[in-house]
Amino acid sequence: MPVKIRLQRQGRKFTSIYSIVVADSRAPRDGKYIESLGQYNPNTNPATIVLDFDRALEWLQKGAQPTDTCRAILSYKGVLYKKHLMEGVKKGAFDEAEADKRFQSWITEKEQKIQAKRDRIKTAKTSLKKSQLEEEEKIKEARALELEKKRSELVEAEAEEKAVEEAVPEAPVEEAEAAEKPEAVEETAEEAKAEEEPKTESEEKAEEEEEPKAEAEEKPEAEEKVEAEVEEEPKAEAEEKPEVEEKPEVEEKPETEEDKKE
Repeated sequence: MPVKIRLQRQGRKFTSIYSIVVADSRAPRDGKYIESLGQYNPNTNPATIVLDFDRALEWLQKGAQPTDTCRAILSYKGVLYKKHLMEGVKKGAFDEAEADKRFQSWITEKEQKIQAKRDRIKTAKTSLKKSQLEEEEKIKEARALELEKKRSELVEAEAEEKAVEEAVPEAPVEEAEAAEKPEAVEETAEEAKAEEEPKTESEEKAEEEEEPKAEAEEKPEAEEKVEAEVEEEPKAEAEEKPEVEEKPEVEEKPETEEDKKE
């Protein structure tokens, strides 16, 4: 029965993680498996790999064939290199102590590379964040300068308006009108005072005596007007009447005997 080391999909959509399993090549991807060797999470940088090193090496020695992704994972963790060293020991190229020594040196070098990558990613993140903060500070400073400029312009405009208002005399037209019409204002003021002040009994009697005199003075003028109108009316009627034509006198005929009889 051909056995394969492959990945089995798990997790949510767009954040999937994978299990490293030993399964029959004829079984479906997410179906039944023989043994689980670990887990692979590609969502982190660098990727997180949890692997049972000894069991993976044992299955490789038994003849299990890894897929391309699993081969890269096993190489990354050093399983393939360990298998290569064990084959050298079997052939007698070097002993087991030398194989362990070479493997430990490779592991330390690999860990240094991984740590260097992590540090590089961390420094890149910090530098990116720092640059973003600097850009934000520049934007804030530019906005503050613009606001300060606008405020200064508004203050200058207000100062100019005040200076113009102070330079121009207030209400010249009203002063001219007041100079032209002082008498009318005085008269109206006197009338208002007269209306406000109550009249005494002596003043009321004097006004009553003056009223008949004024009526008597006005009556002759009215009578003269009436007489003039009466004189003018006959003249107008005479002018308007046409001359009546004189009718010719009819000659009287002597009465005949027949007429007498009748």
